[in-house]
Amino acid sequence: MVKFPEANVRLYKNVFVCRNCKTKIRTDNMKVLAKKVKCRKCNSKALRPVRKK
Repeated sequence: MVKFPEANVRLYKNVFVCRNCKTKIRTDNMKVLAKKVKCRKCNSKALRPVRKK
């Protein structure tokens, strides 16, 4: 789907999705693993990486 590396970085690098409300959040990997990041919408700490199609 992605034709050039700049688009791949923009769409998928450091982007996570809330497992409860499906909101996208751009943040660092280590902060997500340490549970320091919360969803802005529902305040959940359950995040997953965005799926690459």
